[in-house]
Amino acid sequence: MGKTTDVLLPDIGDFDSVEVIEILVSEGDQVTVEESLLTLESDKATMEIPSPHAGKIISLLVKVGDHVSEGDKILSIEAVDSDTQQDPQQTAGLAPAAEELETVQAPSPSPTEERMQGLEQARRPGDKEARVPPVPVTIPGSGAGVTPHASPSVRRFARELGVDLSLVKGSGPKGRILKKDVQQFVKQSLRRGEAARSSGSPFEMPAGPEVDYSRFGEIESRPLNRIKKISGAHLHRSWLTVPHVTQFDEADITELEAFRKSQKEAASKQEIRLTLMPFLMKAVAAALKQMPGFNAALSVDGESLIFRNYIHIGVAVDTPNGLVVPVIRDVDQKGIFDLAGELMRVSAKARDGKLAPGDMQGGCFSISSLGGIGGSAFTPIVNAPEVAILGVSRSSMQPVWDGEVFQPRLMLPLSLSYDHRVIDGVDGVRFTSYLTSLLGDIRHLLL
Repeated sequence: MGKTTDVLLPDIGDFDSVEVIEILVSEGDQVTVEESLLTLESDKATMEIPSPHAGKIISLLVKVGDHVSEGDKILSIEAVDSDTQQDPQQTAGLAPAAEELETVQAPSPSPTEERMQGLEQARRPGDKEARVPPVPVTIPGSGAGVTPHASPSVRRFARELGVDLSLVKGSGPKGRILKKDVQQFVKQSLRRGEAARSSGSPFEMPAGPEVDYSRFGEIESRPLNRIKKISGAHLHRSWLTVPHVTQFDEADITELEAFRKSQKEAASKQEIRLTLMPFLMKAVAAALKQMPGFNAALSVDGESLIFRNYIHIGVAVDTPNGLVVPVIRDVDQKGIFDLAGELMRVSAKARDGKLAPGDMQGGCFSISSLGGIGGSAFTPIVNAPEVAILGVSRSSMQPVWDGEVFQPRLMLPLSLSYDHRVIDGVDGVRFTSYLTSLLGDIRHLLL
């Protein structure tokens, strides 16, 4: 039969009068060495106290809610004979071995255990001896990055189930996460997973925290219009599913702009407003023929590419209700004036809200021009299932070295975003380089 030993609270650092929040054993339990006995929590840390012996719990000397300090007796244990040998430094000053009762101190939690149990919590701003800076107080269950308010045993339980405690809302005192909260979270997650699979939506994301903005001042809530709701969901899906890369370049359009202006009078006789966009569309169509990978689509299973033998280009149009992208078909087969006239018609329909669904379907490639507003560059989102989109910003006069002197040249910024699953970076550069050469000398479009 082993000796009955009082276990003392070990050195737990800079903590004093720490609250007992959980008793992990009961009288009569058999415990092993290093098995957790109880859980303590202060305003700075949460920790489990391990057993220094293997043996039987004779009596508990503390209860939940008690406050203990280093050296306080926490329980009595009947240690097995193989475990009664103590380090001389631990047993110094004790009665002879024949005495029935001896007192030992439980080992302090190791640094590794402390890190694993998330001991380092936010210190109070008023703590003058704080060794870490204060951190903002966050509500448990509000998202990633939150330090959950839970005991180490609950943390272990959550780890076994693969549950992120920062997403669990606690029902215990002060928002403490209990075991039943973790179980309820798992049940709800399984139900949400079934609902997501049945709705066919793989893009469900954790909802952001609800904020009462009226607390900070006067507010007004306006519902999103139909176009923004539809386009927003599509852009969100494209951003989540397409690995975007954006290539930036500049095209020298000095001669092109001079030619465009020289043709304005001829265009006006046909009641056509001649802008830069038709020239961009023709140049893009030629580049798509030269590099058909940009005119392809990735199959749903991701196993093959579908190459289109037609060139339909979508052009982003700003309307009072939001951005829409009507599609101009067979761009490679139409002249500049034809494209300019068609652009005028679809733009008018877009602004009047009269575009039919078919007017915005079947695109192979999109162009989004912000040149009339401003900006030097941006990163457009690929309009999936297309694999690339061209962003156009405001042109500006810049000094360009011609080998002998600087010449004033009109430079047009281009931003090409593409799906990196289909298009490599080197092909992205080749595309913009070829496009800039076409825009730099439109005679190349005839070759």
